[in-house]
Parts: sequence; structure tokens; C-alpha cells
Amino acid sequence: MWDPAIYRRFGAERSRPFFDLVARIGAERPRAVTDLGCGPGDLTRTLAGRWPGARVTGIDSSAEMIAKAAAEAGPVEFRRGDIADWSPEPDVDVVVTNAALQWVPGHREMLARWVRELPAGAWLAMQVPGNFDSPGHRAARELSPIGLRADPVSDAAGYAETLTAAGASVDAWETTYLHLLPWESGQEHPVLRWMEGTALRPVRAALDDDAWAAFRAELAERIIADHPERHGLVAFPFRRIFVVASI
Repeated sequence: MWDPAIYRRFGAERSRPFFDLVARIGAERPRAVTDLGCGPGDLTRTLAGRWPGARVTGIDSSAEMIAKAAAEAGPVEFRRGDIADWSPEPDVDVVVTNAALQWVPGHREMLARWVRELPAGAWLAMQVPGNFDSPGHRAARELSPIGLRADPVSDAAGYAETLTAAGASVDAWETTYLHLLPWESGQEHPVLRWMEGTALRPVRAALDDDAWAAFRAELAERIIADHPERHGLVAFPFRRIFVVASI
């Protein structure tokens, strides 16, 4: 189960890659824009602001996220759906998927299919986290009683190869953001709180309260050792992978 409140922690840091991604989309007057994995909808609404003449739709598999998104009035339609089952409608000229495809096995093949199905002149923009080899993720895999995938995404070159082979023109790049997160004595470590909103969800869902508390405490010790406090801040490097394809 997704918790929109937990996911919205560190909202400024989480939203920056979205804006960096969307800034590279060259569409001027799209008919329809779809945001796949829209979460609570905050960022999807900015797409309606950029393209006010377009029909903007946000899709997410989480009932909790869609309920939160739909609770706020605005020009965007939100509906529940599985990215793996989605196919572009004939008038969709822009597809955005931000920090979602890492949850979808086989998504490279799915991206190639989208390129073949989208109309000429369409744009496909995606961003996925590329920090699965970070200290926190390695510790989570070592300590978790359930299997966590070591690297569910490709690098920028891998995605570029897939999409160019499908016939798209591709702009692909990687960025490592250095998030400087505040941490005061007596508070929980910010990197642990960040991971709770995304990467640790499958672990939390699989454990009862006692097992989760024990896992979380052991993971916190590892994270504190790997991300010490300096001047009231914790340095948290976060690699992300971007692709913008024009059809």
C-alpha cells in the first residue's frame, strides 16, 4: 500500500528530476498528455499548466494515490490503472513516466512497444532512479528477509539503444543529485525516512510490526554509518536516469 503522506516527504528533492525531464520535451500543442505513475497528482497538474489546451490524464496503480489526486479539483483526469497494461490512445502526443518504471519488470520492451504505437510527432519522456547500488539499498538487500531486486533499471545507454532501435530519436542522460538533507539530534535519519516512501515499501508490506521494527532499527544503524551528519546536514547522492524520445 502506498502512503501519499510518506511519499510526499522531501517533495522538493523528489520533484526536481520531473521538472528537469519535462523541460526537455519539445511538444508545443499536444492533443493529449498522459502521466504514467502519477502518484498523488501534484506534478501531473503542472503538465496542464504547461499545455493548457491538452487533455491531461494521470494514471497510477495505487488506489490510495489516485484517491488523493482526485480529491483536489482541477483540469486533470485521474484514474487507476497498471502501467504494464497501458497502451497509448490515438491522440496521445506526450507520455511522461517519472520514477515509476523501476517497479515494472520488462519495461524496456514495453517502451519499444509504446514507440511503435504512438503517433508520428509524439514524445515519450521517462526518468527512473539509478541508485540501486547505493549504501542504503545494498544494506536493505542484505538485511531484508524478502528478495529485493538488485538493479531493476538499465543505464541511459541501454534505454537509448532500445528506443533508437524502435525508431525514435533519443536524448538520454544521467544526473547525480547531491541532496543535503537536514538532520537534528533526536530525529530519525532522513535517508531512512526517504527510503520508507519508496524502496522499503515491499519490505514493510511483508513484515508484521515487530519484524518491521527490528529490520528498520538494524537498517538505521547501517545508514547512519554510511551517511553521517556534517554541520546539521546529511549528504545523500542520488543518481537518476533520463530519456526523452521523439517519434
